[in-house]
Amino acid sequence: MKILKYVLALSITVTMFNSNIFAADYVLKLAHNGPEQHPFQNGAERFQQVIEEETDGAVTVQIFPGEQLGSEEDTSQMIKQGTIACAVESAGGGLAPFVSSADLFNLPFLFRDVPHFYRVLDGPVGDFIARDVEENLDAVFLGWWFSGIRNEWNGKRPVMTPEDLKGLKIRVMGSPVLIDTFNALGAQATPMSWGEVYTSLQQGVIDGAETDHVDLLVEKFYEVTKHVSLTGHLYLAAGLICSKKVYDKLPANYKIALLHAGQASVQTQRDAMEIMTGDALAELKKKGLKFYSVDVAPFQAKVGAVYRKNAEKVGGMNVIELVSKQ
Repeated sequence: MKILKYVLALSITVTMFNSNIFAADYVLKLAHNGPEQHPFQNGAERFQQVIEEETDGAVTVQIFPGEQLGSEEDTSQMIKQGTIACAVESAGGGLAPFVSSADLFNLPFLFRDVPHFYRVLDGPVGDFIARDVEENLDAVFLGWWFSGIRNEWNGKRPVMTPEDLKGLKIRVMGSPVLIDTFNALGAQATPMSWGEVYTSLQQGVIDGAETDHVDLLVEKFYEVTKHVSLTGHLYLAAGLICSKKVYDKLPANYKIALLHAGQASVQTQRDAMEIMTGDALAELKKKGLKFYSVDVAPFQAKVGAVYRKNAEKVGGMNVIELVSKQ
C-alpha cells in the first residue's frame, strides 16, 4: 500500500513546465491527514486562494485531504524527496519522528492555554524548531498551525485518575515523547497511523485514543467510543511545509507568493480550529458522548520522568523552563 501511495504521489508530483514559451504553469500538491470538514482544509484552501491570486493562476494548488497520499510520516518523507510540494505535519505524527526538537511541543501539560501556546509557536522557540524542520526534512517552513487541545478517551471506562488508565490500549502518534507519556501514566501506548484508528477501535485492537474535539466529531469516533476525560494534556502544533526541491524550481516572484500564502493560511486555520472546537463539543454531547472534568495534578505528577528522559533532545531543561514561563 505504501508503494502504491508513493507511486501515486510521484506520478502527480509538483512543478511541470508548460511547453508554451509564454507561460509556465505550476501545480502544487498539498497533503494533510484531516477530512474536508477539518480546519486543516480551511488553512489549505486559504493557502490555495492566496497563491493562485498572487500569481494570476500561474501557480495552482491541488489539495489531498484524508491521508490520500499516505500517513504523516509518509508525506514527511515525500517532502524530503521532493515528490510532493506541500504537507501539513503535526509535531506528534509527522515531525517528531524526524526532528527530535519538535518533540518539545509534545511534552505533556507544557502549555497553560491557547495564548501561551501561540506565544511560544510565534516566538524564538517556534522559530528555532521551524529551522530544525527545514534542515532535517529539506523543507521550507511556511507557518505553525493549531491542531487542537487533546484529551484522552476510550470505550471502557471514565478515566478520572492515572490508575484508571492501567491496562488500556491507547493509540498515540509516533512521537517518542507521547509514547513515553502514556506508558508513564499506566496505559499501553499504541502508536499507529491515523487512518487505522477507527477500524482498530471497532476490532478491539485499541481501547481508545487521545484527540481534540474536532477530530472526535469529523472522524466519527463518537460511533466507537463513550468516555472523554478532559485531560488537556497536549496542545498539538502542526507545521505547513514545502519541499525545498520544489521551492527552488519556482521563479523568484512565485516563491514570494508561496511564502505570502503560507503566512496568510496561519490565522485562517487557527481561527477555524478555535471556532470548530466549541461547535464540535456541543455536537458530541448531543450524540451521547460523556465528558468528565478531571484533576490534572495526579497526571502531571506521573510525567516528571518523561521530562527528564527527553529534556536533552529537545534543547535541555532550560528551554523547557523558558517555554513554561513565556
